[in-house]
Amino acid sequence: MAKTVAEVVIETLQQAGAKHCWGVPGDTLNHVTDAIRRSEIEWVHVRHEEVGGFAAGAEAFVSQRLTLCAGSCGPGSLHFVNGLFEAHRNRSPVVLIASQITRDELGFDFPQEVDYKPIFDQCSVFCQEIRTAAQARRVTAMAAQAALTKGGVAVIILPVDVSRENAADEPPFAVHLPRPQTRPSDEELARIAEVLNGGKKIAVYAGSGCQGAHAPLMALAARLKAPIAHTSRAKDFVEYDNPYNVGMTGIFGIDSGYHAVAECDTLLLLGCDFAWRQFYPAHARIIQIDIDPTHLGRRHPVEIGAVGDIGHTLAALLPLLQQHDDGAFLDHCVERHQKAVAHLNERATPGADDTIRPQYLTAMIDKHADDDAIFTADGGSPMVWVLRHTHANGRRRTLVSLTHGTMANAMPQALGAKKAFPQRQVISLSGDGGLAMLMGDLITAVQENIAIKIAVYNNGSLGFVELEQKVEGLLDAYTDLKNPDFGRVAEAIGIYGQHVESAAALEDAVRAWLAHPGPALLDVKTDRFELVMPPVIEASQVLGTALYSAKAVLSGRAGDVVDLIKDNFVK
Repeated sequence: MAKTVAEVVIETLQQAGAKHCWGVPGDTLNHVTDAIRRSEIEWVHVRHEEVGGFAAGAEAFVSQRLTLCAGSCGPGSLHFVNGLFEAHRNRSPVVLIASQITRDELGFDFPQEVDYKPIFDQCSVFCQEIRTAAQARRVTAMAAQAALTKGGVAVIILPVDVSRENAADEPPFAVHLPRPQTRPSDEELARIAEVLNGGKKIAVYAGSGCQGAHAPLMALAARLKAPIAHTSRAKDFVEYDNPYNVGMTGIFGIDSGYHAVAECDTLLLLGCDFAWRQFYPAHARIIQIDIDPTHLGRRHPVEIGAVGDIGHTLAALLPLLQQHDDGAFLDHCVERHQKAVAHLNERATPGADDTIRPQYLTAMIDKHADDDAIFTADGGSPMVWVLRHTHANGRRRTLVSLTHGTMANAMPQALGAKKAFPQRQVISLSGDGGLAMLMGDLITAVQENIAIKIAVYNNGSLGFVELEQKVEGLLDAYTDLKNPDFGRVAEAIGIYGQHVESAAALEDAVRAWLAHPGPALLDVKTDRFELVMPPVIEASQVLGTALYSAKAVLSGRAGDVVDLIKDNFVK
């Protein structure tokens, strides 16, 4: 019996490794969902397509397996856009099947007609329409191959009339996944070694490109007596079992990471595309190694830029490096890191009057979470707390919205991560504003039996926005949130729910929440006035906060200023 185009598309994607397809069914997508129903791919029915985009991206990110999402014509597929931007910027191998109206009506402003290509070209490595039945297998295979080998989203635009046609006999196009070993040339390696051998205070700044390169990275630091700072995205791969670790730099970082990068005379960037230019050193010699040649020197001028996989590059570079004996800079940076971590831990305690600092909540979750737990966190302060107050061990994973910087990502990403690894504990650190944006898909956790754990940092505000306004010297405006008891909302949906306001009751509540066998939500009232402190406080920030304080007093809000100072500057 002849196969339809929809069947060929799904067959090809299944052969490429896809196990799940996230989406909402509807009209122009019907032949695709029918093909999925008769395949080995599992349909995961979300309530909002944006959630499907986040979830598919998270599943693909943690598993490095092709993951699908599919939408109906016009608004159905458009709803995926924000989730797919996040997936694409995380280099997650995702394929979107964007179904389209019938070809005969294209170009006539037919209801729900949308020209997808200029929209999805911005967040994809591949975006093509299947125009004829004869193209079905070839376009699909190329889409999957692009998503897997380039790392990112691929979009297949599929008109409904094409989806139901009988597929033509095509050559057996299939997905190929080459695994080349890439490193700089011998000449480039010699130049890199010459600079490193001549350095006195060498620092390594490690990015997510160091995944899988832990052993050679440690050997490099030992050879050069170099402290290792790392980006937020590299936490899982660099922080653990690392005596050279000095933490993160950047806005979310700590003093020791900032100091190591700022004070070195030679900086080695490894798989690192850190965007914030003000955190690069002004006078150091900088070497950058990255698998993507377009990343070289695009954030800050570098002396040497070379292309290579970090693991293979370090293996080839190490024999060329001299053993450095002067460990003074390394020892100083490591000692500074120990003091910085101790200072962070001082804040990871109950607040005054039995209040709950967000750091304390995070520390309790970290303490009782599994050794192979997967953490997701909403953009804003939960993202900072998970990066600062959970411990990497080589088995745990952390997923936050760093390059896209979106709200509302954590709960949907937890759904995707749990589908990827159903036996692992998956914990969403959700802001109250972020959770409320896509709260309807708590129902997905119940309907699809996805046993995620959701902690709500309920401070009654858009906290990070409020902080940004205060640093600018502005009165905080439009950031108040009148929240429900999220624990009771969860119970109404069919999820275990609990609400906590007392620091004394928190640890037992965390234990019970994590131990619950199904999806569970813990709503925690956290201190609204706890600030996210950067590694270095600039004069402009001090001035901005002072201006805010003056304006607040003049506006009759002196109590807010007292609470801000008491919570953050008075021990």
